[in-house]
This record gives sequence, structure tokens and C-alpha cells, in this order.
Amino acid sequence: MYYSRKRQMIDLPEEMTMIWSCTNKECNGWMRNNFVFSIQPICGQCNSLMEKGEKVLPILANTSPNQTKS
Repeated sequence: MYYSRKRQMIDLPEEMTMIWSCTNKECNGWMRNNFVFSIQPICGQCNSLMEKGEKVLPILANTSPNQTKS
């Protein structure tokens, strides 16, 4: 017998977030700006250069002491 519990959906607050997007048209890699460790990050999926952009994402704080200051 299969039993499935319905989970309640929680509305997470979202905001416009700075991101880095892969410049390779065949790759959909991206990362949040406050999670990069270099001035000009390289895509972890295809090793292409990345460019700055914006995306509406749930709010997430990075408390790592290693994050870069923008």
C-alpha cells in the first residue's frame, strides 16, 4: 500500500539577487554572487567564463568568511 503525505507549501521571501551566469549557450550554469570565491568566476560545469546578471531567488545568507566582497 502506498501512502503519500501532502506537504504544505511554504512561501519563502524572494528578492532580486546578483548572480553569475555561464556565457556558453549550451550550458545553463549559474551561481549566486555571494557564493563565488574569485573576482571573475569560471563555470563549474563547462569551464567557460561567467557574466554578471540578476535573478529573483529565495533569500539565502552566506556566512562564510571566505566570500568575496563586491
